[in-house]
Amino acid sequence: MSEWLVLTLAMGAACLVVLIVAVVRHHAAPADEDPSETPDVIEYITMMIGVVYAIVLGLAIAGVWEARSAAQDQVQTEAQALHEISERVRVYPEDVRDRIRADIDAYVGHVVTTEWKVMAEKGEVTERGTELFDTVRHEVTDYEPRSDFEAQAYQPLLDQVAVADAARGSRADSTGETMPGVVWFGLIIGAVVTVGMVFALQIRRTPRELILAGLFSALIAFLLFLVWDFDAPYSRGLSATADPFLALFPNAGG
Repeated sequence: MSEWLVLTLAMGAACLVVLIVAVVRHHAAPADEDPSETPDVIEYITMMIGVVYAIVLGLAIAGVWEARSAAQDQVQTEAQALHEISERVRVYPEDVRDRIRADIDAYVGHVVTTEWKVMAEKGEVTERGTELFDTVRHEVTDYEPRSDFEAQAYQPLLDQVAVADAARGSRADSTGETMPGVVWFGLIIGAVVTVGMVFALQIRRTPRELILAGLFSALIAFLLFLVWDFDAPYSRGLSATADPFLALFPNAGG
Protein backbone atom coordinates (compact mmCIF):
# COMPACT_ATOMS: atom_id res chain seq x y z
CA MET A 1 0.00 0.00 0.00
CA SER A 2 1.31 3.44 -0.95
CA GLU A 3 2.48 5.56 1.96
CA TRP A 4 0.54 8.54 0.64
CA LEU A 5 -2.58 6.37 0.60
CA VAL A 6 -1.85 5.43 4.21
CA LEU A 7 -1.54 9.12 5.05
CA THR A 8 -4.82 9.96 3.31
CA LEU A 9 -6.65 7.14 5.05
CA ALA A 10 -5.20 8.09 8.45
CA MET A 11 -6.18 11.74 8.09
CA GLY A 12 -9.62 10.81 6.79
CA ALA A 13 -10.14 8.32 9.62
CA ALA A 14 -9.08 10.90 12.22
CA CYS A 15 -11.55 13.44 10.83
CA LEU A 16 -14.33 10.85 10.63
CA VAL A 17 -13.86 9.70 14.21
CA VAL A 18 -13.92 13.25 15.53
CA LEU A 19 -17.02 14.14 13.51
CA ILE A 20 -18.87 10.99 14.59
CA VAL A 21 -18.04 11.60 18.25
CA ALA A 22 -19.11 15.23 17.93
CA VAL A 23 -22.45 14.31 16.37
CA VAL A 24 -23.14 11.53 18.88
CA ARG A 25 -22.23 13.78 21.77
CA HIS A 26 -24.46 16.52 20.41
CA HIS A 27 -27.48 14.20 20.32
CA ALA A 28 -26.69 12.75 23.74
CA ALA A 29 -26.13 16.13 25.40
CA PRO A 30 -28.83 17.40 27.79
CA ALA A 31 -31.23 19.91 26.28
CA ASP A 32 -30.28 22.55 28.82
CA GLU A 33 -26.49 22.20 28.32
CA ASP A 34 -24.84 25.57 27.67
CA PRO A 35 -21.40 25.45 25.91
CA SER A 36 -20.63 28.95 27.15
CA GLU A 37 -20.52 27.63 30.71
CA THR A 38 -17.29 25.69 30.22
CA PRO A 39 -15.13 26.34 33.31
CA ASP A 40 -12.07 28.49 32.72
CA VAL A 41 -9.85 25.83 34.25
CA ILE A 42 -10.85 23.36 31.53
CA GLU A 43 -9.92 25.87 28.83
CA TYR A 44 -6.59 26.47 30.56
CA ILE A 45 -5.85 22.75 30.90
CA THR A 46 -6.79 22.15 27.26
CA MET A 47 -4.45 24.91 26.14
CA MET A 48 -1.56 23.59 28.26
CA ILE A 49 -2.04 20.02 27.04
CA GLY A 50 -1.96 21.27 23.45
CA VAL A 51 1.22 23.28 24.07
CA VAL A 52 3.02 20.42 25.82
CA TYR A 53 2.02 17.92 23.13
CA ALA A 54 3.11 20.31 20.38
CA ILE A 55 6.56 20.59 21.98
CA VAL A 56 6.90 16.82 22.33
CA LEU A 57 5.69 16.21 18.79
CA GLY A 58 8.05 18.87 17.43
CA LEU A 59 11.00 17.27 19.23
CA ALA A 60 10.04 13.87 17.85
CA ILE A 61 9.91 15.19 14.28
CA ALA A 62 13.25 16.98 14.73
CA GLY A 63 14.82 13.81 16.15
CA VAL A 64 13.77 11.49 13.33
CA TRP A 65 14.66 14.11 10.70
CA GLU A 66 18.12 14.47 12.21
CA ALA A 67 18.53 10.68 12.12
CA ARG A 68 17.46 10.63 8.48
CA SER A 69 19.94 13.41 7.61
CA ALA A 70 22.72 11.61 9.47
CA ALA A 71 21.94 8.44 7.52
CA GLN A 72 22.26 10.30 4.22
CA ASP A 73 25.55 11.84 5.39
CA GLN A 74 26.86 8.36 6.20
CA VAL A 75 26.10 7.23 2.66
CA GLN A 76 27.86 10.29 1.25
CA THR A 77 30.90 9.70 3.46
CA GLU A 78 31.17 6.04 2.50
CA ALA A 79 30.81 6.73 -1.21
CA GLN A 80 33.34 9.58 -1.12
CA ALA A 81 35.90 7.49 0.78
CA LEU A 82 35.61 4.64 -1.74
CA HIS A 83 35.92 7.11 -4.59
CA GLU A 84 39.08 8.54 -3.03
CA ILE A 85 40.56 5.05 -2.78
CA SER A 86 39.71 4.36 -6.40
CA GLU A 87 41.41 7.57 -7.51
CA ARG A 88 44.48 7.45 -5.26
CA VAL A 89 45.54 3.94 -6.25
CA ARG A 90 46.61 5.34 -9.61
CA VAL A 91 50.16 5.53 -8.20
CA TYR A 92 50.23 1.73 -7.77
CA PRO A 93 51.23 -0.74 -10.49
CA GLU A 94 48.58 -1.27 -13.14
CA ASP A 95 47.63 -4.80 -12.08
CA VAL A 96 47.23 -3.78 -8.42
CA ARG A 97 45.35 -0.61 -9.32
CA ASP A 98 42.93 -2.42 -11.62
CA ARG A 99 42.30 -5.15 -9.07
CA ILE A 100 41.47 -2.69 -6.28
CA ARG A 101 39.22 -0.65 -8.54
CA ALA A 102 37.42 -3.80 -9.72
CA ASP A 103 36.84 -4.84 -6.09
CA ILE A 104 35.46 -1.40 -5.27
CA ASP A 105 33.14 -1.51 -8.28
CA ALA A 106 31.92 -4.96 -7.25
CA TYR A 107 31.21 -3.75 -3.71
CA VAL A 108 29.43 -0.57 -4.81
CA GLY A 109 27.40 -2.49 -7.39
CA HIS A 110 26.26 -4.93 -4.72
CA VAL A 111 25.31 -2.12 -2.33
CA VAL A 112 23.27 -0.28 -4.93
CA THR A 113 21.51 -3.22 -6.58
CA THR A 114 21.13 -5.76 -3.75
CA GLU A 115 22.04 -4.52 -0.28
CA TRP A 116 19.88 -1.42 -0.48
CA LYS A 117 16.77 -3.53 -1.07
CA VAL A 118 17.65 -5.80 1.84
CA MET A 119 18.13 -2.76 4.08
CA ALA A 120 14.68 -1.48 3.12
CA GLU A 121 12.92 -4.83 3.54
CA LYS A 122 14.77 -6.44 6.46
CA GLY A 123 16.55 -3.54 8.16
CA GLU A 124 20.04 -5.05 7.89
CA VAL A 125 23.09 -5.13 5.64
CA THR A 126 24.11 -8.27 3.79
CA GLU A 127 26.91 -10.69 4.60
CA ARG A 128 27.94 -10.57 0.95
CA GLY A 129 28.41 -6.82 1.20
CA THR A 130 30.64 -7.30 4.25
CA GLU A 131 32.70 -9.89 2.38
CA LEU A 132 33.15 -7.60 -0.62
CA PHE A 133 34.20 -4.72 1.61
CA ASP A 134 36.69 -6.96 3.41
CA THR A 135 38.15 -7.84 0.03
CA VAL A 136 38.72 -4.16 -0.72
CA ARG A 137 40.30 -3.65 2.70
CA HIS A 138 42.64 -6.61 2.27
CA GLU A 139 43.70 -5.55 -1.21
CA VAL A 140 44.63 -2.09 0.08
CA THR A 141 46.24 -3.04 3.38
CA ASP A 142 48.17 -6.11 2.15
CA TYR A 143 50.00 -4.29 -0.61
CA GLU A 144 53.64 -3.51 0.13
CA PRO A 145 54.76 -0.16 -1.35
CA ARG A 146 57.73 -0.51 -3.70
CA SER A 147 58.81 3.13 -3.81
CA ASP A 148 58.74 6.26 -1.69
CA PHE A 149 55.96 7.65 -3.86
CA GLU A 150 53.79 4.58 -3.24
CA ALA A 151 54.66 4.67 0.46
CA GLN A 152 53.43 8.26 0.70
CA ALA A 153 50.08 7.21 -0.78
CA TYR A 154 49.75 4.08 1.37
CA GLN A 155 48.77 5.65 4.71
CA PRO A 156 46.13 8.03 3.22
CA LEU A 157 44.60 4.98 1.50
CA LEU A 158 44.41 3.17 4.84
CA ASP A 159 42.74 6.23 6.35
CA GLN A 160 40.11 6.24 3.61
CA VAL A 161 39.46 2.53 4.16
CA ALA A 162 38.91 3.24 7.87
CA VAL A 163 36.51 6.09 7.01
CA ALA A 164 34.51 3.88 4.64
CA ASP A 165 34.42 1.08 7.21
CA ALA A 166 33.14 3.42 9.92
CA ALA A 167 30.49 4.83 7.56
CA ARG A 168 29.36 1.33 6.62
CA GLY A 169 29.12 0.41 10.29
CA SER A 170 27.04 3.50 11.01
CA ARG A 171 24.80 2.67 8.04
CA ALA A 172 24.29 -0.85 9.39
CA ASP A 173 23.40 0.49 12.84
CA SER A 174 20.76 2.89 11.51
CA THR A 175 18.89 0.63 9.09
CA GLY A 176 16.04 -0.03 11.53
CA GLU A 177 13.57 2.23 13.27
CA THR A 178 15.11 4.91 15.48
CA MET A 179 12.09 5.83 17.63
CA PRO A 180 11.71 3.73 20.82
CA GLY A 181 8.35 2.06 21.38
CA VAL A 182 7.71 3.95 24.61
CA VAL A 183 7.99 7.24 22.69
CA TRP A 184 5.42 6.02 20.18
CA PHE A 185 3.14 5.07 23.06
CA GLY A 186 3.43 8.58 24.45
CA LEU A 187 2.83 10.22 21.07
CA ILE A 188 -0.30 8.19 20.35
CA ILE A 189 -1.75 8.59 23.84
CA GLY A 190 -0.90 12.30 23.69
CA ALA A 191 -2.75 12.61 20.38
CA VAL A 192 -5.84 10.91 21.80
CA VAL A 193 -5.82 13.14 24.89
CA THR A 194 -5.17 16.32 22.89
CA VAL A 195 -7.98 15.66 20.43
CA GLY A 196 -10.23 14.37 23.22
CA MET A 197 -9.84 17.60 25.18
CA VAL A 198 -11.60 19.36 22.31
CA PHE A 199 -14.80 17.72 23.52
CA ALA A 200 -14.17 18.96 27.05
CA LEU A 201 -14.89 22.41 25.61
CA GLN A 202 -18.42 21.22 24.81
CA ILE A 203 -18.06 21.42 21.03
CA ARG A 204 -21.42 21.64 19.28
CA ARG A 205 -22.46 20.42 15.84
CA THR A 206 -22.09 23.74 14.05
CA PRO A 207 -20.32 23.61 10.66
CA ARG A 208 -17.54 25.91 11.85
CA GLU A 209 -16.74 23.87 14.95
CA LEU A 210 -16.93 20.56 13.12
CA ILE A 211 -14.62 21.77 10.36
CA LEU A 212 -12.06 23.09 12.84
CA ALA A 213 -12.19 19.91 14.91
CA GLY A 214 -11.75 17.78 11.79
CA LEU A 215 -8.83 19.86 10.52
CA PHE A 216 -7.16 19.74 13.91
CA SER A 217 -7.40 15.95 14.10
CA ALA A 218 -6.16 15.65 10.50
CA LEU A 219 -3.15 17.83 11.34
CA ILE A 220 -2.26 15.59 14.30
CA ALA A 221 -2.55 12.53 12.04
CA PHE A 222 -0.30 14.17 9.42
CA LEU A 223 2.40 15.05 11.95
CA LEU A 224 2.37 11.53 13.37
CA PHE A 225 2.72 10.23 9.81
CA LEU A 226 5.81 12.41 9.34
CA VAL A 227 7.37 10.93 12.47
CA TRP A 228 6.59 7.42 11.24
CA ASP A 229 7.89 8.13 7.72
CA PHE A 230 11.21 9.56 8.92
CA ASP A 231 11.61 6.89 11.62
CA ALA A 232 13.23 4.32 9.29
CA PRO A 233 15.98 6.26 7.43
CA TYR A 234 16.45 3.72 4.62
CA SER A 235 13.08 2.08 4.03
CA ARG A 236 10.22 4.60 3.76
CA GLY A 237 9.07 7.36 1.44
CA LEU A 238 11.40 10.19 2.47
CA SER A 239 14.35 7.87 3.05
CA ALA A 240 18.07 8.22 2.49
CA THR A 241 19.07 7.23 -1.04
CA ALA A 242 22.01 5.60 -2.78
CA ASP A 243 22.47 8.64 -5.03
CA PRO A 244 26.00 9.43 -3.70
CA PHE A 245 27.17 5.99 -4.88
CA LEU A 246 25.51 6.43 -8.26
CA ALA A 247 26.97 9.93 -8.66
CA LEU A 248 30.55 8.81 -8.00
CA PHE A 249 30.23 5.37 -9.61
CA PRO A 250 27.86 5.86 -12.57
CA ASN A 251 28.14 2.24 -13.70
CA ALA A 252 27.22 0.79 -10.32
CA GLY A 253 23.53 0.60 -11.12
CA GLY A 254 24.13 -1.94 -13.85
